[in-house]
Amino acid sequence: MKIKDIAEAAGVSTATVSRVLSGKQNVRPAVRDKVMAVAQELNYTPNRAARSLRSRRSSSIGLIVADIQNPFFASLSRAVEDIAQANDYSVILCNTDENPEKEKMYLELMQNENAAGIILAPTGELARNFPQELADSGPMVVIDRKVNNISVDSVVIDNFDAGQTLTRHLLDHGYRRIAGLFGANSVTGQERRSGFEAALRAAGLDLDQELIIEIAAKEVEGHAAVSRLLEAENPPEAILTSSGLLATGAFRAIRDKEIAVPQKIAFATFDESPWTTMIRPAITVIEQPTYAIGQTAGEMLFKRIKDPERPTRQVVLSSKLIVRQSCGAHS
Repeated sequence: MKIKDIAEAAGVSTATVSRVLSGKQNVRPAVRDKVMAVAQELNYTPNRAARSLRSRRSSSIGLIVADIQNPFFASLSRAVEDIAQANDYSVILCNTDENPEKEKMYLELMQNENAAGIILAPTGELARNFPQELADSGPMVVIDRKVNNISVDSVVIDNFDAGQTLTRHLLDHGYRRIAGLFGANSVTGQERRSGFEAALRAAGLDLDQELIIEIAAKEVEGHAAVSRLLEAENPPEAILTSSGLLATGAFRAIRDKEIAVPQKIAFATFDESPWTTMIRPAITVIEQPTYAIGQTAGEMLFKRIKDPERPTRQVVLSSKLIVRQSCGAHS
């Protein structure tokens, strides 16, 4: 089925059919309704490839994240895919592993593929030095990591506040020797560390640098770091991790050494995942609205694609402290 078949059946020109099917407004309502009715009657399906060639944009968007193995990005990616599918687009998923070179390669790939838009969780290096020309290169939404003084759509949570909230919860239970594990080269990790440190200072505590650990946000790194902490002469009373992958490794290290939670050590983390409720004791977490972040970013991107001149927005979504048994009552 071709456009000319619809044109013949509707008694209009192929140009008119093209304008109707592409959503152009300069067509009389009666003509538009007739063309759409004929297209539906003839079961017309748009040729996506041809549409892409005409527009010089593909029917795909790029989603560039740090690590799809992280449950945070897995849930977020599902939301982006759902929104893209609803808009008749597909998603090209790329993992940077927090590597600026991989990130640069994928950004160039999106340009070469004429991607209609990009949803990007920038590496720490890019977030700190985000060029306005990149934001101006095409429809884009930045997620998870803040970029300062740049005019670009973004969806984030208040990581500083969330870090403070989780640390205060431990402090309120009487813990004072608290270890914090934070993702190195991660903007979110640094913001959560800042909130962690601010909460300790507000409680009148000195910062023990041996208990503030920056490592790659990987399960194996979390396991190794906590294993070392637990073997120290003066181990921590509580452990806080800034991501789900760090939490998995950290908690496994506690279990490997058969240390009772929360009787001997308290544990709290960012990122809700199935295991945090399946084990006993269940884990106290900061739950991020992962699906809502992806959904909001997707909706913002398609609004930007349709209206490139609309004002940029930053959406800040709220996280939630979920209190469970892993912090207990300090004794």
